[in-house]
Amino acid sequence: MLLPFKGLESALILFAGLALGLTAIFLIGKLRIPTAAWNTIPSAASRYKTPLIISLATLFTVCPLMVNNYYTDVLIMAGIYAILAIGLNVIVGFTGLLNLGFAAFYACGAYTYALLNTKLGLGFWVCLPISALFTSCVGFLLAVPAMRLRGDYLAIVTLGFGEIMHLILNNWDSLTHGPNGITGIAPPMIADTSLSDLRYFYYLVLIILLLSLMVIRRVELSRFGRAWKAIKENEIAASSVGINTMKYKLFAFAFGSFWAGIAGILFAAKMQFVSPESFTFIESVLILSMVILGGLGNTYGAVLGAFLLVLLPEVLREVQLYRMLVLGIGLVLLMRFRPQGLLGIR
Repeated sequence: MLLPFKGLESALILFAGLALGLTAIFLIGKLRIPTAAWNTIPSAASRYKTPLIISLATLFTVCPLMVNNYYTDVLIMAGIYAILAIGLNVIVGFTGLLNLGFAAFYACGAYTYALLNTKLGLGFWVCLPISALFTSCVGFLLAVPAMRLRGDYLAIVTLGFGEIMHLILNNWDSLTHGPNGITGIAPPMIADTSLSDLRYFYYLVLIILLLSLMVIRRVELSRFGRAWKAIKENEIAASSVGINTMKYKLFAFAFGSFWAGIAGILFAAKMQFVSPESFTFIESVLILSMVILGGLGNTYGAVLGAFLLVLLPEVLREVQLYRMLVLGIGLVLLMRFRPQGLLGIR
């Protein structure tokens, strides 16, 4: 087990860390902390929601003015992943449909913008609705046959779709340039001002993230959101009271994919380059982990999970040898003692 860590000192540090971690798990398990104590986290957040939102909005508004370009770049990627996480949360968290190929819709949005921009010369603002709507249509077309399946079978279909999309991007050289990817993608423009500067692009991502949160929260509180949650809890019972479960599941897939298309075009505009290696199965797992970490069905939890899983590896970069080990142990502890996620309610 210690072979990947070269040297006696590293092996001893790892052994000591594992011993302390296992001891902590044993002791915490003996404490038998009641569920009500854990649930004070989301209840406290609800009680102070307005001042908390104002404080966070102020913090994220002034963030680029206080940090260098490296940290601004990390925050931009966290915002893009947050948009992806809240989109997947609509499918997995609200409706209970396990999707293991969400990175395929992310790729649809990115490549749609890349191709429209480099081949037809269309700008960012023209391509933004086109990419999002095209990705939404792809999600709807996948859902039409896939919604006949449930549980693990649906997960396998979405996983297969993600792998098919990756192979298409890798092998359709005449369109996607294969593994070499597409370069020369133009950044967004406002009037004659380019948003290629990281600070400008940060505010663009922040505005789109806030708008997406507002829209998704409104939909969640509407009859669509209530129908999705009813389907998640008991599809047969939901159908028995007149809810057209097939229609609402198709809409959930299309609506969640829409936000993946938005995130994809932001990613392509930021990097000014796309390649198939940015949209692998690992990306789908990472996005799903963000949703689970924050709490299934909690929109703000998905955003929190995205920021944690993007920022923590950077915070732990100084201990690069052990950072993924520390992050993995943290996730295991969370799933052991709070399986409903940080902001989820049992």
